[in-house]
Amino acid sequence: MGKQRLRDVEWLAKGHSAREWQHWDMTQGPTLASSWGSATYWVALGHPSLSLHFLASKWAPEGCRACGWLPDSLLSPAHKWLYREIGDSHLLRYLSWTVYPVALVSFSSGFSQSITPFSGGSGIPELKTILSGVVLEDYLDIKNFGAKVVGLTCTLATGSTIFLGKVGPFVHLSVMIAAYLGRMRTKAIGESENKSKQNEMLVAAAAVAVATVFAAPFSGVLFSIEVMSSHFSVWDYWRGFFAATCGAFMFRLLAVFNSEQETITSLYKTSFRVDVPFDLPEIFFFVALGKPLYSALAALVLASITYPPGVGRFMASRLSLREHLDSLFDNNSWALMTRNSSPPWPSEPDPQNLWFEWYHPRFTIFGTLAFFLVMKFWMIILATTIPMPSGYFMPIFIFGAAIGRLIGEALSVAFPEGIVAGGVTNPIMPGGYALAGAAAFSGAVTHTISTALLAFELTGQIVHALPVLMAVLAANAIAQSFQPSFYDGTIIVKKLPYLPWIRCRKISSHHVIVEHFMNRTITTLAKDTPQEEVVKVVTATDTAEYPLVESTGSQILVGTVQRAHLVQALQAEPSSWVPGHQQCLQDILAGGCPVEPVTLKLSPETSLHQAHNLFELLKLQSLFVTSHGRAVGFVSWVELKKAISNLTNPPAPK
Repeated sequence: MGKQRLRDVEWLAKGHSAREWQHWDMTQGPTLASSWGSATYWVALGHPSLSLHFLASKWAPEGCRACGWLPDSLLSPAHKWLYREIGDSHLLRYLSWTVYPVALVSFSSGFSQSITPFSGGSGIPELKTILSGVVLEDYLDIKNFGAKVVGLTCTLATGSTIFLGKVGPFVHLSVMIAAYLGRMRTKAIGESENKSKQNEMLVAAAAVAVATVFAAPFSGVLFSIEVMSSHFSVWDYWRGFFAATCGAFMFRLLAVFNSEQETITSLYKTSFRVDVPFDLPEIFFFVALGKPLYSALAALVLASITYPPGVGRFMASRLSLREHLDSLFDNNSWALMTRNSSPPWPSEPDPQNLWFEWYHPRFTIFGTLAFFLVMKFWMIILATTIPMPSGYFMPIFIFGAAIGRLIGEALSVAFPEGIVAGGVTNPIMPGGYALAGAAAFSGAVTHTISTALLAFELTGQIVHALPVLMAVLAANAIAQSFQPSFYDGTIIVKKLPYLPWIRCRKISSHHVIVEHFMNRTITTLAKDTPQEEVVKVVTATDTAEYPLVESTGSQILVGTVQRAHLVQALQAEPSSWVPGHQQCLQDILAGGCPVEPVTLKLSPETSLHQAHNLFELLKLQSLFVTSHGRAVGFVSWVELKKAISNLTNPPAPK
């Protein structure tokens, strides 16, 4: 019997690390990270992302500069040159337009998926899961970093044909750099790892990524906080702003050094009137805005649709991502400008008149904008299914700008002389509606308010502050009432560990107590438990930790014992299984097996609302429930999710 138990324990010791999901160490808990490092460390965090810009700057297309890539691209000009010089054969021009993105997308998908499946997609949903307290194995590994860089470079080199961005992947890359820097610092100074500090570092890294993509440090920090965390300590704001400011400043400085700009300016320069650019009646309209084979097929479909001599002629397919926004933010009303004239369609996009790409004599401005919205709606959905590194924020931002532009153009036709308010006539500026639409739509999709600030930092003007903020608030109020955010929805689809929010105040979460939904099936180990029974419990269960009680009769909770430590202690004392030599758990604990105190417990009378807030704020995975000191059950994410689900969708009465 003793030898069999010893073999069981040895087998457990070998297989214990193969668990798919591991829990954070509850005893470490939330600690005050009063000094994560010197200012040099946070400056260092703000700069590694710039190297990623530089690595791919020679390969990214012109349109990706709007997202943060540096100039002097090679692949995109070569593609445009081939398309322009190949001749008048429609077949050859079609092949030159489609083969390029198909090849890049196929390579991006095949290469990244062959290295690691975690490299596909945005990366933000998985990061939200990590910051909630769950460990995803290999997600921040160095091989994932390499696959993400190569795959993202190919994705961005396709330009606006596939219509994907890079915000999400850059957040993932920045977080991987932060995790690596954190490990280096820990080893260098001999400090033990702290989960709370690590989470702060990851959130700051996400802020750096968004800030360097848009050169917008303030909205970068706020956006990363809104997307990544449900609770955030004001104590840690300065770290995020400091690192993000360093990254954004260096990125814009590199643009000057690279002769792209003469001085540091905003990415999308607008020229809205500095005096009030909207009238009170217009506020209403602002608020109204509210794998490789498969990858190749999807890329072929998208590239074929955007072929300029074909359907792409009616949706400004020759414009890059940057040029899309530059044109949509134009002050002038295209509908009024084309009322009495029909501008020619140039052989190449005119940088001074990009709006020509949106005009067609048969479709008019309204037709091309509406067709763009209808087509891009399902094309973006199709593009998001391609398993390759890609971002989705910029396409959503442009889509919202097109919605706003369409409404602005309609108003400019309805009020060609402008709206009279207070005896003053102010003309309609469709570009302002495009700005509000971009912020409102992207904010509604991501459930964030910081997109309004992002729009101001991108354009360098805040003259539309009031209408943009009202549009974003209205869009968020509607979106958050019906659906989860894009990133939360991705978490649900991927079946990642996820703790839903209790949003609606009508839900009686304060009246539901832990006793109603806790798990009463709890395996405890008493100090007087015989060693043989301890071995039986360890071999029969796979719990990561066991609650330790004072005695079998009292069931008073005194601490927890990690399963791994218990297995090691049992392995270290094979002599204890000699017949006639009876030992109990107390003897094993006295031999060096550590007992960890339970610093936080739930009461059966604790409300669901309070329990949910504790799990969200402290990034917990489970808590024991005690009544007068006795262990009576436990609550984990499973029980919380089920309780919240029963509140939002009550089960039918039997």
